[in-house]
Amino acid sequence: MRKVLCVEPVIFIYVFASFLTSPLLQQFIYRRLWEQEYNSTFVSDSNVTHCEQNKSSPAYMKQKAIQEKASVFNMQLDLTRAIPSLTVAFVIVANGDRQGHKRSLVLPSMGALISGISFTAISYFSLSLSVLFAVAFITGLFGSLATFLGGGFAYIAEECHDEKQKTTRIAVVDLIFGVVSGLAGLLSGYFLREIGFTWTFVIASLLHLINIIYIIFFLEDTIGVSQLQHEVSVSWKELLRETFSGVYMLFKTAPYKKRILIIVLLFTFMTYLFTLLGGSSLFTLYELDEPLCWNEVYIGYGAAAFTSVSLTSFLGVYLFSKCLKDIYIVFIGIFSYIGGMMMAAFAKTTLLMFLVRIPSLFCFMPIPVLRSMLSKVVLTGEQGAVFACIACLEVVTGTMSISVFNIIYAATVAWFSGFSFLLSAGLCLIPLSVLCWLLCTSWNGEDLALLVPEEISSIESADS
Repeated sequence: MRKVLCVEPVIFIYVFASFLTSPLLQQFIYRRLWEQEYNSTFVSDSNVTHCEQNKSSPAYMKQKAIQEKASVFNMQLDLTRAIPSLTVAFVIVANGDRQGHKRSLVLPSMGALISGISFTAISYFSLSLSVLFAVAFITGLFGSLATFLGGGFAYIAEECHDEKQKTTRIAVVDLIFGVVSGLAGLLSGYFLREIGFTWTFVIASLLHLINIIYIIFFLEDTIGVSQLQHEVSVSWKELLRETFSGVYMLFKTAPYKKRILIIVLLFTFMTYLFTLLGGSSLFTLYELDEPLCWNEVYIGYGAAAFTSVSLTSFLGVYLFSKCLKDIYIVFIGIFSYIGGMMMAAFAKTTLLMFLVRIPSLFCFMPIPVLRSMLSKVVLTGEQGAVFACIACLEVVTGTMSISVFNIIYAATVAWFSGFSFLLSAGLCLIPLSVLCWLLCTSWNGEDLALLVPEEISSIESADS
């Protein structure tokens, strides 16, 4: 059977199925906690949720308590999933340089399938919410979204031999991610209203099953069969040693300039991702609370609004890369995110909440550009190592940011629910400061943010 080197359909299906269930799971938890608190069925109509806005009412205080409980529950669930997935993400993605990147794609897909089947059972049989912690831990052993995307980006980086097109190619994948996640978020509300939680989880599970079949039987690996057979004979102990030594040697053998640049770019990526994920993860809870009081359809509209942000961010990368250095594109994206978060903090009407997406039009640009910058400064055989570092940072940063921001939101929702958004905007000063230092610091007049492997090789030779 002839296999293909097209990984984009895999990313499309995985992202769609994952983001079809992600907002539903948050709403499922919120509704179950609501029913436990009120001892009554959750009420939702075509316009708003059952949302108390009278601050002197006892129901208002219970509503805030549910917000706090849901926030803390989501944080605990993310921690449970992240602990096992951290090691898996590091080992599997880094191993891709020797064993190919299909494992980084198929294992998270299998974990997502197990997760979808479990969600179906919990919803259908009305099982306790505590079962979700066991599901989160087990699926974490198969990797996570960061593992999947790390493998996907490393797969593309190895296949894309033209360094000048690498930024655009990675941005295309981020565009797929943004558009598909927005589309899934939009449809999730209609799926929930028409067929309910159970059947929506069933559909997501079937999509993951289709994805697994495509990866195993139709997707070509990035290494030859003979090389793969050779790697299979290596013991797990030796394989684990080679995995960590590969990442270790990436930093140890690199010249001083290259090593500092990798560390600086990874730190910038981590700090911006921390603010981006932390702030945006609160949107659903913020929209469920007063005075917005959105229902599942409006929440779907809000999630879908990020589709336009992903599209404009991709167009921004494509156009700005023709006339601006990569580092300036990152600056534009960070300032775009700051504007959106400051506006979201004071958004008290549905219209204003949707308009938050206007200043945020370019907020996703720094992510693919920083990935591309990191990919450009390492050699072909080091792609798996650097994307393993990125995948690890995504797991750690994503878990930390969601946990921290959920705790802060739970502590501040009673007096100012928009505080977390202002904090997210303020924390962007950290990556901005690092980028300013990188921009103002020059080593022999070289702009390290634009180095490609051939230039790095010449510098390595000069340093040696």
